[in-house]
Order: sequence, then structure tokens, then C-alpha cells
Amino acid sequence: MKKRSIVILAPYVNGGDVGESWSNFQWVAGLSEHHHVTLLCQRRRGQGPIGPTLPRTRVVEWSDPPALRRFERFDSMLKPGLLAYFFRARRWLLAASAAGEPIDLVHQLAPLAMRYPTPALGTGLPYVIGPVGGSLETPREFAEEMPAAPWYVRLRGVDRLRFKFDPALRATYRGAECVIGVAPYVRKLLGDLPIRRFEVASETAVAAPLPTPVRRRGGRDLRLLYVGRVIRTKGVRDAIRAVGRIGDPAVSLDVVGAGDDLAACRELANELSAPVRFHGKVSRREVDGFYRNADAFVFPSFREPSGNVVLEAMSHGLPMIVADRGGPGFVVDATCGVKVPITSPEAFADQIATAILKLRDPEVREKLASGAETSVREKHLWGTRIAQMCSLYESIIDEKRSGSVAEAAEAKGPGSVVGGRALGSAHATAAGVHRT
Repeated sequence: MKKRSIVILAPYVNGGDVGESWSNFQWVAGLSEHHHVTLLCQRRRGQGPIGPTLPRTRVVEWSDPPALRRFERFDSMLKPGLLAYFFRARRWLLAASAAGEPIDLVHQLAPLAMRYPTPALGTGLPYVIGPVGGSLETPREFAEEMPAAPWYVRLRGVDRLRFKFDPALRATYRGAECVIGVAPYVRKLLGDLPIRRFEVASETAVAAPLPTPVRRRGGRDLRLLYVGRVIRTKGVRDAIRAVGRIGDPAVSLDVVGAGDDLAACRELANELSAPVRFHGKVSRREVDGFYRNADAFVFPSFREPSGNVVLEAMSHGLPMIVADRGGPGFVVDATCGVKVPITSPEAFADQIATAILKLRDPEVREKLASGAETSVREKHLWGTRIAQMCSLYESIIDEKRSGSVAEAAEAKGPGSVVGGRALGSAHATAAGVHRT
């Protein structure tokens, strides 16, 4: 494969962090093995230089604007530092283009949320957006149990309106050579926007298959595990209700994580006399221990854009119980888990309980565990994810080049066709492909 000149837009990149910053680091490091990558990023206060951590990458980095980290939750939700990043990155792209620097493609890798225009807009450079996700709404039936959210969290509710009325945001997605969504639902969120090409890929992956632990195959005991933030949308209450309704001490649930719904979950478990153990926030090593000792993983989050923890649990060979929505509903299929439909809280808990009872059969668990391992090995390793992205780059760059050649041939006169495809057919192909 020919090495291309790729500019990656990823505001925050940190291989020692978690979440989006960590995933961005894996993408940049992997893509730099195959292409000439320039990363435009922003360094958080207190963080060391990013460049030395990515020796194969040309890194252009700026310091985060001061005073942002004083309000961490506000910053993580609305990311006001992206405004500074937008102008800095745009200025760099325009200067590089004016100087004649060869840039085959710009890839806006982050942020995951679909509420920010791209710095590549209007630069004349071809660009890709994604993987993007988010903007899932809380099902109406669950609204009564939702705690009052801070005002800056509620601002997420305007995202769908922005896709209708924000000209910069609409132009960003309309002008992309390709939009990559974390799951098929993202295409629906884009509504009536005319997207040239749509692909699906998770924003994260697994480094390598993990050795399969020896699990208990017989007996009536079933140890369920939840890992993640304990907030209402993650469905921890619903899992507790399900375990309480089964009413068998042999079926227990370990909840690993903390959050503002933890007190309510503890109270509910006590009220139902449900065998639930709360462990709070623990170290990475301890989390791995919980994975090794669990029999199945339950993650009934009903507003989950992608669900990185789902891939993590699957890499440990755990059968899955997930909500049939968003990212988890896309990643998990019948070969590796049970997907639970979302209706009302009462029905949701009943369906989770039914799924749990299904997994009490050791043969079913073993079959789904094997399916989880196979899915990770075949679809969700970083090497696979990077190779797929490189293939996408090649397809887009070749299509753009052939389109430019055809355009030049058309300018010479009627009937001129270069490379076996005319400009019109090239445009029709680009506009008509919506892959999921």
C-alpha cells in the first residue's frame, strides 16, 4: 500500500489516559505505521509533550486554553477548548495548503460528539469525519426516573435541532467525503442531510485476544458483572431489579464503578434484598480480576453511543446481556450475547431477568463466550480496525483522483474519458453509497 499524507484532527490524545484520548492515541499510532501522519492536537494543562509518545508521527500541538480544567464536568461535556482548537487547526491547514504541502486527506478523528464543525471546512482539502456518535435521547418511559441534570448536560438536547438549522454543522457533514458512525443509528441522526458516503466502525478496539480464563461451567451459581459509571442511563437499576425478581442468592451481581445514581442503586438493592455487591471505583488491575471471576457481563445502558466496555468484556470471553440500542446493540449479536428490547422500566427489568435465566445454562454460557472471543478476534482488534481505515483512505483518495482526472478530461471536450469512468458516474457513485 502506498504511503499517503494524512492530517489527523484529534484535539486530545494521550496513551496514558482513558476514553476518547486513549482511543485517539491508538488510532494515530496505528495509522502512522502505514502512512505519513501529521497530528494536530491540543495539550491539556499538566500533561507532558505529546510528540515524544508518537515517534512515527509529526505532531503539531498547542497548549490548552487556561482555566478550563477548573470546571472538569462542564469541560468534559461541552469542551469549550475546542473553539480555540478549531481556529488553530484551521489556520494551520490553510497555511499548509497555501505553502503547497501535499495533503492527500484530512481525517477529523475526534470529538466523538456530533455537535462541532470541522476545521477542514472550506479549506478545499478532502476530509473524513468520524467515528462519531452520541445524541441518543432517553426513552420517554424512563424520564420519570431520571434525576435533574445540570444545565450544561441538558444542552445536549439541542443537537438534533442543530442538524436542522446550524449551517456550519450541516456543511461539515455534507462536505465530508465520508462520515463514519460508531453504529448504524448515526445515519438516522443525520436526518435529511445528503451524505456522500457512510461507513460504520467503532471508535475503539482491543489490542490483542486475551487468554481464556477457566470459568465455572456447572452448578447453579451465576456471577454477573457490571463495569462502568453508575448513572441512571447505564441501566444499573434495571439490572438490580432483574436480579431481585429472580430472587435466588445463587444469581448475584457485582457493580464496579461510581456515579450519582450509586446511592439510589444501593437503596434499591436493600429494598429488594437482591444479592448485589457494590465495589465503587477500583484500579485497572482489580477490574481485570472481576472480569476473570465473572460468568457473564450485564450492560443494560439505554443511551450508549458505542460502549467501549462491551468490547473489553468480550475480550475476556464473557457472554453479554445488553440493551438493544446504540453501540452495544450493534456490536453484540446472537453469537455472543442476548440483546434486550427497551420498552418501560418494568418490562425492561423483566426482559433482563429472562436473559439472566437463559445464561444459567452452562452450555449456553460456553457457546456465547466462544462467540464473544471469535467476534473480538475477527472484527475488533486494533490491527483489523487500522487496516479497514487504511482501505477506506485508499478508496477515497483514488476516487477523488479519478474524479479530478475525469473533470480535467471533460474540460478538454465531450467524450473524453480517463481511467474508464466519466465524472458523472464518479459523482453518482460517491453520492449513492451509504454503507452500513
